[in-house]
Amino acid sequence: MTAPMDVPESSRHADPEAVVAGAANAANRSLRQIAWQRFRRDKVGMAGGIIVVLLILVALFAPLLTAWFGHPPNQFDQDLVDPLTGGVLRDPDDPVQGLDPWGGISAQHLLGVEPVNGRDLFSRIVYGARTSLLVATVATVVCVLIGTVLGIVAGYFGGWIDTVISRAMDIFLAFPLLLFAIALVGVIPDGAFGLSGNNLRIGVLVFIIGFFNWPYIGRIVRGQTLTLKEREFVEASRSLGAGSAHIVFREILPNLVTPILVYSTLLIPTNILFEAALSFLGVGINPPTATWGGMLEGALRFYTTSPHFVIIPGLAIFVTVLAFNLFGDGLRDAFDPRSSD
Repeated sequence: MTAPMDVPESSRHADPEAVVAGAANAANRSLRQIAWQRFRRDKVGMAGGIIVVLLILVALFAPLLTAWFGHPPNQFDQDLVDPLTGGVLRDPDDPVQGLDPWGGISAQHLLGVEPVNGRDLFSRIVYGARTSLLVATVATVVCVLIGTVLGIVAGYFGGWIDTVISRAMDIFLAFPLLLFAIALVGVIPDGAFGLSGNNLRIGVLVFIIGFFNWPYIGRIVRGQTLTLKEREFVEASRSLGAGSAHIVFREILPNLVTPILVYSTLLIPTNILFEAALSFLGVGINPPTATWGGMLEGALRFYTTSPHFVIIPGLAIFVTVLAFNLFGDGLRDAFDPRSSD
């Protein structure tokens, strides 16, 4: 009897033991291993993840990078700019040659210099990455902690507790956060809660972003908890006499790690944009501390004579937000059980 026409030739001659071994290996893979294999196949997500890692390394080693190039972020080099227009000179030793259309980009200044004060843009961008990632990451941690706790409590216990927390979510989601942040940051004193200066500003920004954005992840956690608490393994634990604390921390919370992780990577770029917006409006981090939003605000006056001053911090924000979004999308697809192996 001939082989069926719909069976591939390679399958008819495959080693049965190899087929069984391959199936066994696939069955023995953990969820983490499966997700990692899926993520490795996602070239876009991998590229985003690599850029995120590089950005974190740049922020961590900002002092070392600026020391290598010898330009502290707040070092003024006004001899590099035209005292009348504030633009970057083509040749500081010969001002007659006029302004440099490339903003002073050279081996000494990799990204050029700022107009008016001549500060090195590379150092400012590097330290701006440290500021943005610090505020966004800490605010995300605060947001995730509050949202996870309240989301689990609302989803697991239900009843009037769920009603109160859900209505609180609706109120926070309807709150004009940007206007509130501008008003609050504008009226805070120079010192409070044992903090002063930019330490106080960073603390206030983290509080505003983290405390008022928790309903987004709170809703996700609540919905997942409502589903998980009806699953067979939770019912089995309950039938064996497990208490609420055991079920929440040993059964439900471990199954929430993946959605929390994925949503956190998507929340960080949103917080970066929010911090940049506040600094752009002048109510974020105080100068002369480098921030990408503050650099954009100062660049608006020179977009015709020094366009690099607008383009470079704008690209830094764009690349960072895009990388985190691509990384988050890749993680979401990798952990999606509906994805193919």
